[in-house]
Amino acid sequence: MSDIAVRVENLSKRYRIGGPQARYKTLRESLVDMAAAPARRLRRLGQPSPDNETIWALKDVSFEVEHGEVLGIIGRNGSGKTTLLKLLSRITEPTEGYAEIKGRVGSLLEVGTGFHPELTGRENIYLNGAILGMKRAEIDQKFDEIVAFSEIEKFLDTPVKRYSSGMYVRLAFAVAAHLEPEILLVDEVLAVGDAAFQKKCLGKMGDVAKEGRTVLFVSHNQKAISDLCDWAVRLENGQVADQGASADVVRRYLEEQLGTEAVSAGHTTVVPDPSKPMRLRALTVLDHQGRQAGEVEMGQAFRVRIEYDVNRPTTSAHVICFFHTTDGVNVFGSGDADCSPERLGERKVGRYIAEFEVPPFILGAGGYSISVNLSIPFREYLDRHDSVLYFTVRDTSSMRRHSYRQRRPGILGFDLPWTYVNNEPVQHDQ
Repeated sequence: MSDIAVRVENLSKRYRIGGPQARYKTLRESLVDMAAAPARRLRRLGQPSPDNETIWALKDVSFEVEHGEVLGIIGRNGSGKTTLLKLLSRITEPTEGYAEIKGRVGSLLEVGTGFHPELTGRENIYLNGAILGMKRAEIDQKFDEIVAFSEIEKFLDTPVKRYSSGMYVRLAFAVAAHLEPEILLVDEVLAVGDAAFQKKCLGKMGDVAKEGRTVLFVSHNQKAISDLCDWAVRLENGQVADQGASADVVRRYLEEQLGTEAVSAGHTTVVPDPSKPMRLRALTVLDHQGRQAGEVEMGQAFRVRIEYDVNRPTTSAHVICFFHTTDGVNVFGSGDADCSPERLGERKVGRYIAEFEVPPFILGAGGYSISVNLSIPFREYLDRHDSVLYFTVRDTSSMRRHSYRQRRPGILGFDLPWTYVNNEPVQHDQ
């Protein structure tokens, strides 16, 4: 028996766009249109639709997922991720290619998928179970777990059309995850829930994977993809642009997104916006010799220079730089008022240039990005740029590179001194 749960072969989906919307027709017009249809089809025979009228949302996508694997699907908005899940869920038919799915499929593609708005939460649990092919006894067995997980017990007998989007998501995910489909398809719908519920859902997905069920997970949360998924596929313009181990695919994706020529050279500029009270102008990484650099040595200190404009007098402003790994982990942040609270006073109009030093052996070898926040703490963001600059840290100064074929795992790169209490081995009693 094959161990493949999902096999996708040259799967493609084409949509027609930009066409005029047809108005409703009278019975007479419909009959005339039917009579003229064969002649129209003959005239159009061999004449493909103009390119500007169609778009390939998915084109020649192929991959296989084994039973029990967790596949992450990443890519920018419009790359074809949701279209792929809709085809696998049989919500829509492919234009070309095919997909083989072996097992009962549960999908959570958007808020309220598969819910009937006039039915209560209780009734929709049983409806979704029936759609999945489950018997009432099986649903009864899982019912209490679903309700407890969704945290909507008070509203269980209320029609779901009165639910908020957050309540929809709670119940929809609880049903999809607990009714034990053999293959679970989850889109970015979890972004609708609050942070605590998102964490709870990600934990449940991890449990589902450990139970040996197959999961296809679409998300913009790159850290979740790296942590939960065995491997990943990246889509670009409807085609597979990369696939492999999830951490590697995520790293390459983020490096590609951040790694423009200016950014990877350790410098980026931003067009200043005079309408904002404060606005970032430029960010630069300087190596231990004071040179602009996209790569620094782990054993040497380096500096970060930030240039920004104050367009009108501002009080209590704080400038902060955050350092992230390429898979989105926030390593640390440093602000200009951390050690000098007096800087939270009034800032006069003008251009400012500030620098701070990152000591040696703080960051481990690897790729990092820097985000910049100009804000009034606990009140408002004046300017904000996520992962605006990318740079790498290279380990050239430590014996560690001789101990590992690749870099030693870990975000931090501390070299910590060791001291032996004894100069000779301790003799144990026989």
